[in-house]
Amino acid sequence: MRLRCPSSFAASALALGSLVLFAAQAASAVGIMRITEWMYNGDEFVEFTNVGDASIDLTGWSFDDNSRAAGSVSLSAFGSVAAGQSVILSESAAAAFRTNWGLTASVSVIGGNTNNLGRADEINLYDAGGALIDRLTYDDQTIGGPRTLNVSGNILRANLGANAANLAALSFVGDAFGTRTSGSGGFLANPGSYPVPEPDAIALAAFAVTTLAIARRGRRSA
Repeated sequence: MRLRCPSSFAASALALGSLVLFAAQAASAVGIMRITEWMYNGDEFVEFTNVGDASIDLTGWSFDDNSRAAGSVSLSAFGSVAAGQSVILSESAAAAFRTNWGLTASVSVIGGNTNNLGRADEINLYDAGGALIDRLTYDDQTIGGPRTLNVSGNILRANLGANAANLAALSFVGDAFGTRTSGSGGFLANPGSYPVPEPDAIALAAFAVTTLAIARRGRRSA
């Protein structure tokens, strides 16, 4: 039986792992905007997050509620949104919203939204061409899921873009989303950030899995 030098296995693992790392980074280099959090009444807002690995320009993009009319509320002021960055559309003025939630100027907020949300409503995100990019239809009375009256709902990573409000998680202090209480009003939410995994972490995980698989195959063949 022919034995291969362990170092050759390591070299093969390293080479293949590097290819996986490169492929994972290249394949995911795209901006992907998703609805990640919302709350009605209180300090009402919608959070959108770029869960992709590249920046995306929101010039010409828009929001609407259940009237489903692209162009209703312009999101152009968000401009370029970096990978992992969250932006906020709020009912209150942008400065007031930032103050109430302790957000820095680095968090982009468009205030003064008049397409207000209700208990049973819809959030629609459109690109510059008017194409629907993401939709969240929610109604705790018929669809299920959290009632987001003065407490935000969060879309879990596994359900991003799935229009599954029934699977959303209600915010609470100490949760994985970094929920806190607002400066005034006593509202619970976590606007301005979303726990998106770093692209390098995803690629390194793929590298580790590939390396382990090669090492195991090498031991079996020996």
